[in-house]
Amino acid sequence: MKTLTRSLTKDKVLLALAAPLLAVAAAFVISSLVFLASGENPLRAYGIMADYGHYSDSQVWIINKAVPYYLSALAVAIGFRMNLFNIGVDGQYRLAAFAAAAVGGAIALPGALQIILLIVIAMLVGAVWAGIAGVLKTSRGVSEVITTIMLNAIAASVIGYFLQDGRLAIKDGNLLHTKFLPESSHFFSFPTDPKPVYGFVVIAALAGFVYWFVLNRTRFGFDLRAVGTSEPAAEASGVSVKRMVVISMLLSGAAAGLVGMPTLLNESFNYGTDFPAGIGFTGIAIALLGRNHPVGMAFGALLWAFLDRTGSRLEFEGYAQEIVGVIQGVIVLCVVIAYEIVRRYGLRAQQRKVGEELAAQARTNPGENDKAEATA
Repeated sequence: MKTLTRSLTKDKVLLALAAPLLAVAAAFVISSLVFLASGENPLRAYGIMADYGHYSDSQVWIINKAVPYYLSALAVAIGFRMNLFNIGVDGQYRLAAFAAAAVGGAIALPGALQIILLIVIAMLVGAVWAGIAGVLKTSRGVSEVITTIMLNAIAASVIGYFLQDGRLAIKDGNLLHTKFLPESSHFFSFPTDPKPVYGFVVIAALAGFVYWFVLNRTRFGFDLRAVGTSEPAAEASGVSVKRMVVISMLLSGAAAGLVGMPTLLNESFNYGTDFPAGIGFTGIAIALLGRNHPVGMAFGALLWAFLDRTGSRLEFEGYAQEIVGVIQGVIVLCVVIAYEIVRRYGLRAQQRKVGEELAAQARTNPGENDKAEATA
């Protein structure tokens, strides 16, 4: 039995390495075919991307862009671990950032207090907005997919109503935005050349650690994963499925509330009509790409930001604008398919090895099996 356990552990490690390698190889081949189909040389394109991504300003841009991507993926992953599809991260982070910007522009507290207040407000607003979907699912059986999509539209309408001159916004040329945050609201940055790296990368790393610790080292995380694996089994063990659904949506929304904070506190210092949108949907792809693991999602966010950055260079070099989006979609599909293929292969291999081990034991100790049958 010890030999079997060691063998299964070794196979598990090999399969864990095989899945990403298979995904990368498949994505490379398919992406190359896409370039060839468009009449372009794939090797030249990859060379341009690698060279442009190597520049120091590109590296800073990639890190700063990856921070909100990573936080968005964390928010989505919390729902995924419960088999909940929180498509509303986009509306949650935008409404949260707008509320924080409106409050921050109206008051001025001492540095740390102001920043903490704005982050707490953003997390609370995001949690409440996502919690609506959780309550509707548990009390009325409404799919969280439908409610979160609808809540995205409602959030955009609420922002549009208040983001007008004379209400909570001021007109600045062709833009409308909230009042600028006071100096005390500016989050720190790391002084790098040629541009600084957002200090919010520290908050993102801390959020990733908390996500991992809660899910893997606490009773709540065990209950959450149990409900995601089998609701009837979790219910039979005394876990309140409805309570876990609501709490998970609240936590997902709270994490979503952080998504807009790097832009608000490190870059724009207001919420305007040019505030970045669509990050919530990107988070879904990155969560799938990283397999809901905090480290995997970090690499996924950096890869996505890298493709965003180098894609603009490809467009400048005459490549089709949409080709980077195609590559991003190909990568996600290859990762999902590769992991599923490896998972099924590993399951069949494990079943076969267990069967062979039991058959070998039966041949080695036939008398013990006879006694067991007689006792039964």
